[in-house]
Amino acid sequence: MDRWQAMRVFVKVAETGGFAEAARKLYMSPPAVTRAIAALEETIGARLLIRTTRSVKLTDAGQRYLADCQRILADLAEAEAAAAGSYATPGGTLVVTAPVLFGQMHVMPIVMDYLSQHPSVTVQTLFLDRITNLIEEGMDVAIRIGRLPDSELNAIRVGTMRRVVCASPTYLAAHGEPLTPAELADHRVIANVSAWPSLEWRFGRERKTSVSIHPRLICNLNEATISAALEGWGLARVLSYQVDATVRDGRLRILLAEFEEEPLPVHVVHAGGHGPSAKIRSFVDFAVERLRASPIFGGS
Repeated sequence: MDRWQAMRVFVKVAETGGFAEAARKLYMSPPAVTRAIAALEETIGARLLIRTTRSVKLTDAGQRYLADCQRILADLAEAEAAAAGSYATPGGTLVVTAPVLFGQMHVMPIVMDYLSQHPSVTVQTLFLDRITNLIEEGMDVAIRIGRLPDSELNAIRVGTMRRVVCASPTYLAAHGEPLTPAELADHRVIANVSAWPSLEWRFGRERKTSVSIHPRLICNLNEATISAALEGWGLARVLSYQVDATVRDGRLRILLAEFEEEPLPVHVVHAGGHGPSAKIRSFVDFAVERLRASPIFGGS
């Protein structure tokens, strides 16, 4: 068995956590998988896997070697795809990630329209309210709301998003409207720990004003936070796109607008490698154009 195939076998064993499962996915016999790993360990001169009756675990050397194998095999697949012409015609599976609500509301329409134009592409969406690692988690494109850390990823800015405080007219009629951030202490507050785990809200373009909140209702989902605000329970802090429709129809009102922080940037991010494939390049171009034209943003 050549070195490339042995590396593929090792990666599959590590990813599946077992020889039998790796053999099934590779259409090989379990003994052939075992022989490939043994030969690879002998060639390298290091033990890569610890085998028990119930599981297979990576050694320290195996963990380092796995990362190298994944990178090498990805580069090889990229070279093969380029030679086969996939960099000219979009095709294959594209994995797109975005925050849950934003993905449902604004990325799905883009994805469906893109698929209508590119019948050779399959899109898998992963909408998650956490920052994903595109390379380690096998994703192609992400829509990110917020300031980006330094990285080797390619990022194209498409707009900005406000962080707003809102409440229902019912709540405001019963409890009054806060006119300054300091007055939040006199109000019932709904905290969203998935978006902002800190119980300190900052205000002002330079974020110099901070207010400690003492919520009696703490939610871990954006949807739950917004639902509680709509029911008139208290004030919530959310991203403007999440309540755009309910503000327009009068079910929620935005408060303390003059004290808002600098809007958050929104980017389309991708890991282009030595040059993005046609499926990544075409989707990024499509999404950037659509998002920049969207009225939900405060400008690019």
